Amino acid sequence: MKDTELTRRKNDHLDIVLDPALAMKKTRTGFERWRFEHCALPELDLDSIDLGTTLFGRAMQAPLLISSMTGGASRANDINRFLAEAAQNLGLAMGVGSQRVALESDANWGLTRELRSLAPDIPLLANLGAAQLTGQHGLDYARRAVEMVEADALIIHLNPLQEALQTGGDRDWRGILAAIERVTASLGAPVVVKEVGAGLSATVARQLHEAGVAMLDIAGAGGTSWAAVEGERASTPHNRAVAMAFANWGIPTAQALCEVRKALPAMPLIASGGINDGIDAAKALCLGADLVGQAAAALYSATTSLEAVIEHFQIVIDQLRVACFCTGSADLVALKHAALLPLERAS
Repeated sequence: MKDTELTRRKNDHLDIVLDPALAMKKTRTGFERWRFEHCALPELDLDSIDLGTTLFGRAMQAPLLISSMTGGASRANDINRFLAEAAQNLGLAMGVGSQRVALESDANWGLTRELRSLAPDIPLLANLGAAQLTGQHGLDYARRAVEMVEADALIIHLNPLQEALQTGGDRDWRGILAAIERVTASLGAPVVVKEVGAGLSATVARQLHEAGVAMLDIAGAGGTSWAAVEGERASTPHNRAVAMAFANWGIPTAQALCEVRKALPAMPLIASGGINDGIDAAKALCLGADLVGQAAAALYSATTSLEAVIEHFQIVIDQLRVACFCTGSADLVALKHAALLPLERAS
């Protein structure tokens, strides 16, 4: 696929996700089935609640990851700059969008060491698709992706459904697990593996844990449906019909989180996929996540201004802080022990 075609595809993705006229009914995340028990006597100072945590040796002011976003070459420079500066300002982690094009062409989309200079203190995560790891350049790509932005870790994203529905997508997924294992053994930096919106099952999570992966992002159904996005991009009625049948495919985020946490009690986990606000974030943290990721929910602000990105994530942080306050949770450790009830018991 030519670089111009890759860029056009990324532009299409951004346009579709941002277009309210193309908003499609989404799978529910499952968080709506849970409700915190309200604490009317928190015995806490709201402003003293500690949301701090760490990731790969770097301190964070709140357990939020600005998840991987992408865009066309003409606008991704600003998007990446806004996200990096906002993450530095608020003390959050950031995962960059796929670096495939940046590795295979001169179009770096702002994915250079300048990004690290804008955000010198945050956990910064590089990003490659799993399908790019199986070829002879796989390990070299992984190393260059990390070096390109001076990242603390590498995200490897799994998107078999999207690739299956995408014109020119990577259809041969044989050897992916072995490739991931080679990278984890040789990269010299932690490896995070994430889905892109269809969820990680407990079975796959165990395989990735055994392959040496340092952290998992369960990225469940309930946020952006990349099957539906590819359906909107489809060039023929046939391809659209195939793609749209999978618009609600996947493991809902809350279900994936609970099942993976049960299977791997000690595995560091990121919860993403339809996290709408700080209350969803609090529920995810209580159900076993160590970090919570947002991408599409912040995309409009990322195409607007730095101030808009900061305001968006400050709202999420303030919502999370109030959720801690009203569950009597002085910090994130206490939040994991808050009373979170299934809705049928809470109502």
